[in-house]
Amino acid sequence: MPVRGRALPFHAQPCGVARTMDVVGEYWNCMLIRNVFLGVRRFEGLRANLGISRKVLAQRLDTLVQHGIVERRAYQDRPLRHEYRLTPMGVDLFPVLMALARWGNRWRAGGSGAAIEYEHKCGRVTPGRLVCTHCGDDLGAHNVRPRLPPAADAAYAASIEASAGRRVFLRG
Repeated sequence: MPVRGRALPFHAQPCGVARTMDVVGEYWNCMLIRNVFLGVRRFEGLRANLGISRKVLAQRLDTLVQHGIVERRAYQDRPLRHEYRLTPMGVDLFPVLMALARWGNRWRAGGSGAAIEYEHKCGRVTPGRLVCTHCGDDLGAHNVRPRLPPAADAAYAASIEASAGRRVFLRG
């Protein structure tokens, strides 16, 4: 909730999107996570593939390690060298990356089409989609509404509703 014209930092907001963006929204972080998903796990491979400076890469990897998204694993003793592996928390970002890829392939690919396709274990290429874990129906902006759980921050919800000029949340 804003304080006299200033927004709370992302990490302090009672919102899953804001708290996620606090970690993965930093410039380069999503690209690093994507590359580790693709199997580029070593510092030099990440640097070369992304064209990122050593200093920035080291800082971003440290951030991802500190937040528990990736872990460092030694793959060589002399000299000591590490690779980066996704933790279970990092693996849980897979749907986020799929959603970004799906959107980018649909709206930003131009005439070139998708740069990377994703093949499911069934052998078919899929753009990926979000589905309800209960009924299997697709999730979309047209059929999902936000609901406040009992322990929700009512002041935060009130500030969103005041800014929207209408009731946004279902009360649960």
